[in-house]
Amino acid sequence: MARLNPQALGRLRDTLAEQVARERIPGAVMVVAQGGGEPQLFEAIGRRDPAAGDAMARDAIFRIYSMTKPIVSLAALMLAEQGKLQLTDPVAAYLPAFAQQQVARELDGQVLLEPARRQATVHDLLRHTAGLSYEFLGNSAVQQRYTEVDIGKRSRSNLEASELLAGLPLAHQPGSCWHYSRATDVLGAVIEVASGQPLGAFLQQSILGPLGMVDTGFAVPPSAFGRIAEPFARCPDSGAAVHMMDAREVPRLESGGGGLVSTAADYTRFLQLLRGMGSFEGQRLVSRTTIEWMAADHLGAIPAVGELLPPGHGFGLGLAVRLATGLGPQPGSAGMVYWSGIGGTSFFVDPAQDMFAMLLLQAPNQRVHYRNLFRHLVYAALD
Repeated sequence: MARLNPQALGRLRDTLAEQVARERIPGAVMVVAQGGGEPQLFEAIGRRDPAAGDAMARDAIFRIYSMTKPIVSLAALMLAEQGKLQLTDPVAAYLPAFAQQQVARELDGQVLLEPARRQATVHDLLRHTAGLSYEFLGNSAVQQRYTEVDIGKRSRSNLEASELLAGLPLAHQPGSCWHYSRATDVLGAVIEVASGQPLGAFLQQSILGPLGMVDTGFAVPPSAFGRIAEPFARCPDSGAAVHMMDAREVPRLESGGGGLVSTAADYTRFLQLLRGMGSFEGQRLVSRTTIEWMAADHLGAIPAVGELLPPGHGFGLGLAVRLATGLGPQPGSAGMVYWSGIGGTSFFVDPAQDMFAMLLLQAPNQRVHYRNLFRHLVYAALD
């Protein structure tokens, strides 16, 4: 197994520091770890709040958006281990509004509705094959409806948001394709029904508390407001105003798909749980087989819509899975799992190299460039 080269890790740090100096990103926290000891790199650079000029710190709190999904997905799998849900269950077993869904089909400028050929299952929610969509991924009739009803409005409860979503047409027949979507938001509502607890409370009981993730939740408490990482007020490329969710507001919607805030130290503990195949600091939270199941490809021949899954990649239960060393436009090992957040955060765990890495930014419009740059420079640091 290749080992991390300290000089090359220094080059990674210097490259991102140069991007801060050029005011391409306000600041960042980066973690690169190999083996079970302390990370080989855990560093903060730049500014935590560019408006105030405060320096970035390792304990800065970031809006992690879709890096919420792997945590919530694992929580659902823990309920499966407890016998409180099964992945073969229809979503309607927990949320009856999903029993009679219709699928939109656009033909000659008209939107036609046809019955879903089968009900979406919990498995479909976990692997994004439930026929749902995200409003920001395009301008289809279904996505326009999501926008019209403000489907991500944070003043609704998880149940209210899911019932509203159930009344809108599906973008695809369940099981027909992988389409990144609000499925994990619905999964959060399923977890609430199956566990009998609010999503945040169940996450605290099952994952956040046992792992000691003390700064992770659906809002930042007032005592920690001074640690929130902020973006530039305006995008350095377009000049447009940058808008991110208000991390200080306590929302009714505990979004399973994108609502958490966290720190590098906290999320590192979750990545250590994945690296440890369900064990953390000598404590087993979830079985090895569940982690192996989560990190396996669950798509097979099911096609992917869009460009979020590059060639050589599949999707497991809440995160992407690399299937081949080649094909993809970035380096990586077969078996690597990863995901990212729209605010600029990203991580990957590579079992073949016994390595994980994470980059935390608040730079939504530059997220893809720096996610790819970071991954490439981490792999370039392996001798």
